[in-house]
Amino acid sequence: MSRLGTITRRTLLFGAAAVAGGAAFGYWYVQRPYPNPLAQGLGEGEATFNPFVKIAADETITVIAPRAEMGQGISTTLAAFVAEELDVSLNRVTVEHGPASWAYYNAALMEDAGPFPFFDESVLAQMTRTAFGTVSKVLGLQATGGSASTRDGFDRMRQAGAATRMMLVEAAARRLDVPAGELTTDSGAVVHEASGQSLTYGALAIDAAALAAPSDVKLRDRAEWKLLGKSQPRVDMVAKVTGAPIFGTDVSLPDMLFGTVKMNPVFWREPQNADLSKAQAIPGVVRIVPIASTYGHGFGIIATNTWAAFRAADLIEADWGTPDYPADDAAILATLQRALDDPESGSALRNDGDVEIAFADAPRERMVEAEYGVPLLAHACMEPMNATARFADGKLEIWAPNQMPTLSEQLCASAVGLETTDVTVHTTSMGGGFGRREADFSIYAAIMAKETGGKPVKVIWSREEDIRHDVYRPPAQGRFRARLDDEGLPVALDMAIAAPSILASVMRRTFPSLSPVGPDATITQGAHDQPYTIANYRVRGLKADVGVPVGFWRSVGCSFNGYFHESFMDEIATAGGLDPLDLRRRLMADYPTAVGVVDRVSEMSNWAQPPADGRARGFAFTLAFGGWVGQVVEIADTPAGIRIEKVWIAADVGVALDPSILEAQLVSGAVFGLSSAMNQAVSLRDGQIEQSNFHDFDSMRIHQCPQFEVAVLENAEKMGGAGEIGTPPAVAALANAVFALTGKRIRQLPLSREVAFA
Repeated sequence: MSRLGTITRRTLLFGAAAVAGGAAFGYWYVQRPYPNPLAQGLGEGEATFNPFVKIAADETITVIAPRAEMGQGISTTLAAFVAEELDVSLNRVTVEHGPASWAYYNAALMEDAGPFPFFDESVLAQMTRTAFGTVSKVLGLQATGGSASTRDGFDRMRQAGAATRMMLVEAAARRLDVPAGELTTDSGAVVHEASGQSLTYGALAIDAAALAAPSDVKLRDRAEWKLLGKSQPRVDMVAKVTGAPIFGTDVSLPDMLFGTVKMNPVFWREPQNADLSKAQAIPGVVRIVPIASTYGHGFGIIATNTWAAFRAADLIEADWGTPDYPADDAAILATLQRALDDPESGSALRNDGDVEIAFADAPRERMVEAEYGVPLLAHACMEPMNATARFADGKLEIWAPNQMPTLSEQLCASAVGLETTDVTVHTTSMGGGFGRREADFSIYAAIMAKETGGKPVKVIWSREEDIRHDVYRPPAQGRFRARLDDEGLPVALDMAIAAPSILASVMRRTFPSLSPVGPDATITQGAHDQPYTIANYRVRGLKADVGVPVGFWRSVGCSFNGYFHESFMDEIATAGGLDPLDLRRRLMADYPTAVGVVDRVSEMSNWAQPPADGRARGFAFTLAFGGWVGQVVEIADTPAGIRIEKVWIAADVGVALDPSILEAQLVSGAVFGLSSAMNQAVSLRDGQIEQSNFHDFDSMRIHQCPQFEVAVLENAEKMGGAGEIGTPPAVAALANAVFALTGKRIRQLPLSREVAFA
């Protein structure tokens, strides 16, 4: 262990505290609130109380839900936080995303970025979470991801609603000359029952907003909730089913041009030379602009219509150069293997007992060993990357479906030589995100808009460009061994996982002058932080740069480590002659929430009753983003191949804020995971991505989708996220079901390389 990173918890704690605390910015700087971005641009008779609420004299109540709406229903739940405390129904409020602003930082996004498992409530763990959350505030990181939106908004947005209500009541008390304690609220009005008088929120808004915000805000007890805890109609549903122009591709501006991009398929390289003559000859092409950014190099084609831009992009001929990174899948695998072959490298974020001693005299027959791997994956959002930009009078405006608006403002400003204050990003609804919506598409549009003489340009990527220039889910390779006791239980477990660092790749694109330090917890996320008690338990993460840009993908590291960890647990159960669920119950006995999930999904799926002939079931459990999730997948052997018949899901998120949205997220997450397990892989040849569209990067089709049965539990002490937690266990549960049906233990995804799916 000489070069193996020692546990870095203290290092991370002190580092985060140094950044967040007085050393760099001062206590005052950290604690001060950001200015209310709604204060600028208020309409006639409109007042704002905080960054989340505006009320107008015409009784319009506007709630800002500042997280990206990508189909997950977050705008509904965040609006319900405010409406609940403001004492109005959800249909009384207008919901907007709001402007890009540091006031909308997402503290919860970073709180669990440290090395502590979600269930670790030690003083050190809690101090670290606070420190990391403060870093997010200091950076003004307005971002959507990490299943953090509800956890971040649960207190902050309810407090905003409650404070607004208190200010309205105080204004009414002054207006009616009665004690505030005699007033109540109901349906957007303040009521004085004794006198029968009432004043609407709209009538009070201007006066109320001029009052000082209360320093002590009491939130409603759960027993008083009218909205939260119940399924609500989605606030964006009408717009989506009626085709309202809410997505990035819907943006339309006067005198608008259209464009697309043709980026170098060899990552990071500048084109050696290019012949643009054929492309420029296409009728409708206005200009072809060179693009050079931290995301990539290539060309932006500006035209009078998108079709002309697409045709021109296809006709650009260039020498794209040669890659300086592993050029094919074999070379990537070799890179990952070399990292695994260096046992002294990497960092252990879990290192219980003494694994080396435990394995030193292990008898061969009590050992279980395996190696697993996963490929690169694309996000393949249904709405391809796009952004509309207008550069005029020294100001830049961007309309884009993006998950990081404040970061996009900074990067776009840098790309076109403006101050950040001269850039405005408008965030639209998006047709899928899953971690893909960073800033490249906005930067490229900004660069192109600088060349149009003030005309706006809407830039839409082709599907092919989208698939071939993603920030991919990292490839990963894991090497595992376990020592079993006489009862078949593991007494020692050693996991080594090699993968590119997502954080390092993101930093290269966004802040290339900075170098990430310390371990990257995403490499072992979903493995080092699971609620299993094993005397000797080590999980090491090994950084292995493969050159291809990698990024956040739904459930991040849990997406592959859930498969690794839970498939290997299934192997341990098989080798020890134990039922897979009984094995989990015994190893997770210290965590009643986890056992409760296992028991519930066992009951739902009637696990104790063997499936019919020709059918088999697989089980997996993953604690991800605070969600404790167990899944059972049942498959059938059919003449056309393996069919996934049914999936049972039990999930404990502590507090179920909207049961229907939770169920939808669990099901969609499982479909996402099953799709990746069945068919999906991105491969390299000569350093370029081979896949280009859904014909060679397909998702589960409707006729393949199984039945789902979902149970949402609320036994966990802390609230968990929802958007990503359904993905990890689905992958492993399917793989374990395939083993149960066929006897094939498939250790490299996708499964379709060895079995066919109906």
